[in-house]
Amino acid sequence: MPYGDGASRRPGGAVSGPPGRRVLVALDLADLRGPVTGTVELPLRLFWSGTSRTFDVGDPGTRQWVYETVLQEASRPEDLTAFLDGQALVALWPKLFVPRGVRRAWEDAHPVLRAVAVAAA
Repeated sequence: MPYGDGASRRPGGAVSGPPGRRVLVALDLADLRGPVTGTVELPLRLFWSGTSRTFDVGDPGTRQWVYETVLQEASRPEDLTAFLDGQALVALWPKLFVPRGVRRAWEDAHPVLRAVAVAAA
């Protein structure tokens, strides 16, 4: 399977993500092949507020917001693979506003994310 939860990667218990949930993490960034141009429609389980669930990921600010939302709300592996792109995630990582537990889980699984965050600081 191309995913895991942040808790399984950390000895001593769960990594907190959104309240009451574990963090879903792709095991290989290469498995993330979501679009980086055009529009995406987020399913209701990922985005339940607002009148439209369609977003233009070709717009850098919108793509950042979609990535933040997916990283925090993903509950299925296909949430990650359908809406995130591995190379785009690495490029955006230093700019993303995600809960500490989400950031920790992803950086523990993918040291390249921590490295780009440190390099950007």
